[in-house]
Amino acid sequence: MDKFFKLKEHGTKVSTEIVAGLTTFFAMAYILFVNPAMLSQTGMPYGAVFLATIFASIAGTLVMGLFANVPYAQAPGMGLNAFFTYTVCFSLGFSWQQALAMVFLCGVINVLITITKVRKMIIKAIPLSLQHAIGGGIGVFISYIGIKNAGLLSFTAEPGSYALLGDGNPETSTIVANSGIVPELVHFNNMAVVFAVIAILIMVVLVLLKVPGAIFLSIAISTLVGIPMGIVSFEGVNVLGGVSESFSQLGTTVGAAFGSEGLGSLFSKAEQIPLVLMTIFAFSLSDTFDTLGTFIGTGRRTGIFTDEDMDALEESSGFNSKMDKALFADSVATSVGAVFGTSNTTTYVESAAGIGAGGRTGLTSVVTAIMFLVSIVLAPVIGIVPAQATAPALILVGVMMLASFTEINWTDLDEAIPAFFASIFMGFSYSISYGIAAGFIFYCLIKVVRGKAKEVHPILWISTGLFILNFVLLAIMSMQ
Repeated sequence: MDKFFKLKEHGTKVSTEIVAGLTTFFAMAYILFVNPAMLSQTGMPYGAVFLATIFASIAGTLVMGLFANVPYAQAPGMGLNAFFTYTVCFSLGFSWQQALAMVFLCGVINVLITITKVRKMIIKAIPLSLQHAIGGGIGVFISYIGIKNAGLLSFTAEPGSYALLGDGNPETSTIVANSGIVPELVHFNNMAVVFAVIAILIMVVLVLLKVPGAIFLSIAISTLVGIPMGIVSFEGVNVLGGVSESFSQLGTTVGAAFGSEGLGSLFSKAEQIPLVLMTIFAFSLSDTFDTLGTFIGTGRRTGIFTDEDMDALEESSGFNSKMDKALFADSVATSVGAVFGTSNTTTYVESAAGIGAGGRTGLTSVVTAIMFLVSIVLAPVIGIVPAQATAPALILVGVMMLASFTEINWTDLDEAIPAFFASIFMGFSYSISYGIAAGFIFYCLIKVVRGKAKEVHPILWISTGLFILNFVLLAIMSMQ
């Protein structure tokens, strides 16, 4: 095992990698329940999507661990599943089978741009200051996820500034609000909020004391503390219940992307082809830059992707560098997920929690994949771990990643403005790719204003143009 994963070379050991894998899994286990709830609104069977989520996560994460030997986990992406449900199916009127076909084609495109080195060229074209901004921005983003998951924020929407998506029932519909929504700190008047604060304190103390396995240990301790506080409930825990039904439903979604209602009808109407192509493009762009941002933001600072590896990325052919292999693993996962019956599978930013716990090799990913497999029957038990117990891990890891900001010259506006928009928008827009888009746009704008447009790499111009085109297309699609 040491030889296969090169544990000593990466300064880690089996126990550390196991703890890191468990930490990553519990930080992202929410997707087991959120993704089926989201996609089932389109008419897909809940149990089938539950299993598709697990199988897609296992496949993508195993390839990442065994082929690329990096500690990243994959699963259907949040944001991308919302786009699948509310934009592609509800707003544009595509069937879920057609949406799966588009996700599959998106995966094929991602494989092609990985094999043809387009993704690698994009990474090499990003200025170093923006790479540091992306790293710090992911710190902002993942900390915000943690603070939100901890339940420390409440949001007040002005009358008429929101809409209900779905059946119109406030209890079951998704609420979409505009800038009239205002966040604020919650009142500490209920046990769940108090528990969240206790969980954060436990995490901080263990990390400061440098207790081995501090992040995972704090999740376990917090969960135990939540039992007498009434936060952790064992009601309804049934280990084998529902598994057989889920497997019986899986046949509905497996291969549906290729059936007559999927790929067979996707291009049947000539007038609809431009809209289909625009949708696939939107899927692909977001998926690509979410992954690039995660790799750049978490991999460079922790040494998972070294300078030598980045040099190999530029100079080598085939899959000779870890980044090459990681990009390929990510691109394959989306198509695999679509075959099983789920939206885009992507590299999870929550992998940073496992990296923060010491994960440095693919063994971390393998452990995470095993936990996804176990969750087929133990999902109800895994589900008792409250979000407030895992949220502090994201907050603390985010704090650690903010150190990337020290590499940016904030007194130089030419460098500071793109860095600000890249990093802050990443958290505020709840999207890695949108944060990168903002950074690219302002970087190009500043170079033009300064008369230094020739200094911008052609790949950066193309990427920026594609982002702007994407925003235009999304605006058009939202009016359909």
